[in-house]
Amino acid sequence: MPRVTLERVDEYIWRIPKGFRPDMRVPVHVYASRQLLEKMHRDRTLIQGANVATLPGVQKHIAVLPDAHEGYGFPIGGVAATDEDEGVISPGGVGYDINCGVRLMVTSLSVEDVRPRIRELVEVIFRNVPAGLGARRKDFQVTHSDLDRVALEGAHYIIDKFGLGWPEDPKHMEEEGAMDGADPSAVSPQAKSRGAAQIGTLGSGNHFLEVQRVDKIFDERAAKRMGITHEGQVTVMIHCGSRGYGHQICSDYLRVMERAVRKYGIRLPDRELACAPAKSPEVQSYLKAFKCAVNFAFANRQAISHWVRQSFEQVFKRPAEEMDLRVVYDVCHNIVKYEEHRVDGSRKKVWVHRKGATRSFPAGHPLIPQDYRDIGQPVLIPGSMGTASWVLLGNERAMDLTFGSTAHGAGREMSRSAAKRTYRAGQVIQSLESRGIIVRSDSMGTVVEEVDAAYKNVDQVVEVSHALGIGTKVARLVPIGVVKG
Repeated sequence: MPRVTLERVDEYIWRIPKGFRPDMRVPVHVYASRQLLEKMHRDRTLIQGANVATLPGVQKHIAVLPDAHEGYGFPIGGVAATDEDEGVISPGGVGYDINCGVRLMVTSLSVEDVRPRIRELVEVIFRNVPAGLGARRKDFQVTHSDLDRVALEGAHYIIDKFGLGWPEDPKHMEEEGAMDGADPSAVSPQAKSRGAAQIGTLGSGNHFLEVQRVDKIFDERAAKRMGITHEGQVTVMIHCGSRGYGHQICSDYLRVMERAVRKYGIRLPDRELACAPAKSPEVQSYLKAFKCAVNFAFANRQAISHWVRQSFEQVFKRPAEEMDLRVVYDVCHNIVKYEEHRVDGSRKKVWVHRKGATRSFPAGHPLIPQDYRDIGQPVLIPGSMGTASWVLLGNERAMDLTFGSTAHGAGREMSRSAAKRTYRAGQVIQSLESRGIIVRSDSMGTVVEEVDAAYKNVDQVVEVSHALGIGTKVARLVPIGVVKG
């Protein structure tokens, strides 16, 4: 694989010029330290960024974020905006796990309250929150009619119909827990069949549920506004998405887009970039189904949040309200959104693809919850198993550099198969427990695949984001208990 030659713009900004490929319409801006850049050179991350720059209607530049690594078509950790009229939309620019995202909840408990009972708490959460490929709760049944209502109403339906949550929860979710424009008739029977038993399930792979302690606060004003009040405070982070429902929707519409590429005469450097014009009937159908998956994922994280609250109640014998188990924020990672951004000196409506990227809007933006509008949007960046996660704050610089986006996690350094060849489950669990981290998993294979050494250093990723101003440090969180699929 040829090494991509980069132009250095600033300490953490690099450019792949338009001339790298003759069909590139815009340059690629890469945001990374030298160390993080080396991993991107070892896989196809930078090549993929240049490929995305060939898409019709692409605007300004492609953004490759510090956690970026090779993905399907688009690099994971990539952002691209396309013109509302002349641009295209590509399912590969969203990903298979539509609205894979992260939710953070705070508690009024300190690590001194929780540490003596952490093993019991992790075990109770593991019993209450189904984890793994086929896991489900026998006492929670979702009919196909319910599933279609979830697709339309997201977290609201789970709260209103099943009582799984507090009425105020959606106020602190991106899109307030439901994206308008969903249409279940655009979703295949196979996707519905796969999704019916998966609401309220964690899944497998890199998805997790962590009980954490606040390790360090960097921005006291922002942290306090989010309910993060002191170091040693206990928080809960949930990382999961739309499960088989979203995966099947992506698979279904990739086939549609592959036909559309031929129909509209679109020339692509990689078939994985299959796409169609934004206003085409193919894209309009995709968006209706895609939004169903977005809302499914919000509902999924909502049900899990309720069972987390129940778990704390069972262990600590107090109502969740007394322990202040509030939602700080819920952010989407794999998403495409119709937004307004400044391009070439003027405001334009564009379709922003965020593939493994987190929205990072500044103070004053109308899409931020009212509670946070004067400080900026909370940004959640989960680490790998056993390493820190971060709360950041959206900033104005992100609007200029990354279409209001920043990193979504650590980003893989090592393939799953390489991790399995290198590590053993017992060794990984013993190492984590020696650091005071209790792990419960449905699969020892997952524990090995998700070993922290398989990922980049999340602190380095956050350092680049902070230095660039595309997401600035608020608080660092470290795990004390982990539940995996």
